[in-house]
Amino acid sequence: GSINITSYQIQFHDPRTLGKSLCIITGASRGFGRRWASLIKVVHLLEPGSVLLLVARSGAQLQEVKDELQNFRDEPERQIHCITADLSTKDGVEETVSVASQEAEKELDHVLLINNAGSLGKISSFVSFTDPKEVDSYMSFNVSSALALTAGILQMFPRRPGLRWTVVNVSSVYALEASPLWVLYCTAKAARTMMFKVLAEDEPNVKVLNYSPGTYVLYTAANVDVMACKDSAATLIKLIIDNEFPSGTHLDFFES
Repeated sequence: GSINITSYQIQFHDPRTLGKSLCIITGASRGFGRRWASLIKVVHLLEPGSVLLLVARSGAQLQEVKDELQNFRDEPERQIHCITADLSTKDGVEETVSVASQEAEKELDHVLLINNAGSLGKISSFVSFTDPKEVDSYMSFNVSSALALTAGILQMFPRRPGLRWTVVNVSSVYALEASPLWVLYCTAKAARTMMFKVLAEDEPNVKVLNYSPGTYVLYTAANVDVMACKDSAATLIKLIIDNEFPSGTHLDFFES
């Protein structure tokens, strides 16, 4: 749906920015990823020279997002690139890393990676999952791809003075709580949360946040409520700008 520009501007007054940034958002064609891309652009959080990389499997939907943002205000000093890629595949991960690496020569202040891509998967009883290939396929997209992509981007932008690194894993309350019939989803979210906790331990220069945007957004995923996504996205932006959370922590929108 279209963005209510006035509403976005009125409800987000923070004058601070994310600096001259490379901001990569996976799963950017719809839902929380799309709304976060919209908000970060509309309220001018990216300074001139920044690049916004939008990644998703649907090229047509990505182009809609790009057109929507550029129709708001054409700002050639802030570039938007779309990457149509299936992150469950090696080719998809490598293509995304390759495009991002083209920005490595810039004097960036901040590299921000939002690992939002994911899927609900089959909702069924535990005993129905007897095919390892079905499970592996789900885990490849929801766990392995986030690890491989984050590692690849980190390699392209090694530690240097003046470069701030932020990695966000879009998590869920179900990373911490079990729910009947949701074995795939709960397992993947729990695995991703621990994976990014390990990243926080491995790379102390990288600020890592596991952020649950709220179960309401999840339950309305088929017809995402714009206001719910927007409020949650604004909360995430404030958390990143404040930069006060312990690296590796898990925060929920409803508790922020």
